Amino acid sequence: MSSKDTDAGSAAREASPVNELSIAVERADQKSRESGTAPCATAGGDNEPVAQVPDAQQAEPDLASRKPSVRRLAAMVGRRAGQRPAPRVVAARCTVALLLVAAAASAVFFYLQDRDKDAVLAAQEQARLAACEYAPVLANYDAKNLDPYFSAVLDGATGDWHQQFESTSQELREVLAEGQVVSAVSDVQCAIKSGDETSAEAVVVIGQTITSLGTQGQPAPGQLSMVMRMEKSGDRWLVNDMNAPLAPSPQP
Repeated sequence: MSSKDTDAGSAAREASPVNELSIAVERADQKSRESGTAPCATAGGDNEPVAQVPDAQQAEPDLASRKPSVRRLAAMVGRRAGQRPAPRVVAARCTVALLLVAAAASAVFFYLQDRDKDAVLAAQEQARLAACEYAPVLANYDAKNLDPYFSAVLDGATGDWHQQFESTSQELREVLAEGQVVSAVSDVQCAIKSGDETSAEAVVVIGQTITSLGTQGQPAPGQLSMVMRMEKSGDRWLVNDMNAPLAPSPQP
């Protein structure tokens, strides 16, 4: 073998490790770029290449500085994408919802309460007016013409009072006719003692002037005080019961 061949083989052997090391470094650099990690620098002599990672080292501060912005962006995107809100936000929303429901319920309750109260007051006023209208019917009569009187009294009566007045009407007729009694109403005062939408108690005071044989034909003042128990029947208020006599006993 010649000396030239010997020198060529020696040069090939010296270049072979360098080429293999270069290939290995390139592969490591490629893997580091794919995995996002910087390759380690390898020293193999003056002629051996060393992997340089200036780009990766410079990228680390940039990535660190971008983290807050990235987090804020991720939070915004997460909310827009339907992320569940924080527990405090949920609690605040629930509290507001409960307050709104409570306010609505209170408004409905007081509205219904006021409406019921107004209905009761209106019914009591109707009962009071009916009692005031019935008082003159009850205390205006003339012994010489009692048929219209009895008919009018029974028309405004119901229940126990209707039955009581009807059952004693004949006896009352005889007493009034015998005493030649004439009664005229001079004043009526009415007030509601208690009541609801269908029943009420009315206190009635009737001022009257009575003329009879007992007064020797001269008008004499009189007064009737009673409690009428009113009952609503259809669209009318009728007298259901009464706790006072119809008229004072005639004088002999």
